[in-house]
Amino acid sequence: MSVVRRSARLGWRFVVLEVQLYIALGRWVGRRPAVPEGADAWGYSRLVTPVLWLWIFGSVCELPLAHVLVPWHGVRIALLVIGIWGLVWMLGLLASIKVYPHLVGDQELVLRFGKFARLDVPRDQIASARTDNRDVDGGLRSLQPRTTADGIDVQMPVNDRVNVLVRLTHPLTVSTSKGPVEATSLSIWADEPREMVAALNRWIEVGRTVGGAV
Repeated sequence: MSVVRRSARLGWRFVVLEVQLYIALGRWVGRRPAVPEGADAWGYSRLVTPVLWLWIFGSVCELPLAHVLVPWHGVRIALLVIGIWGLVWMLGLLASIKVYPHLVGDQELVLRFGKFARLDVPRDQIASARTDNRDVDGGLRSLQPRTTADGIDVQMPVNDRVNVLVRLTHPLTVSTSKGPVEATSLSIWADEPREMVAALNRWIEVGRTVGGAV
């Protein structure tokens, strides 16, 4: 019974993700990024965008080729449906990393990778930020825990790379594919790492000043 439940739960997650990608595609077409008023947005799509466009171009080319090369009408229809679905799915994936950027809000830092991962970090839990450009171990996991001398660093890479390290004042509980971990730092990719780090450190200092005044 547990296997059935896990399978049903996994299937439901895929359905939810599918709907979320279609919503992201609608936002992208309508030029409505998910950025609340007053928040600063920081993109992370630069590395992965060319790769996704190549896959999308390949999918577009496959549609007429399958129609010409496959002699069976029923198979052509099935391939056409699958091809269109795959094309729209990849467009939705690209849209999701465009319209759901990292956010620096009033009292919270929101780190995102499309609709695949999201971490909400309270302002007073962030100690500092710095650039840290490096490769990470490959894998399909959006959140990858890494044990360091200072504790556990949870990585949210793009194309197996990160370039911004956010240190925390105290551990943050993060759910990963390996189970919940107590993260002492977070590593992400940003298209403009130096600018984001400078903005984050200014934001942190302002928070400390306001908190100290109160």
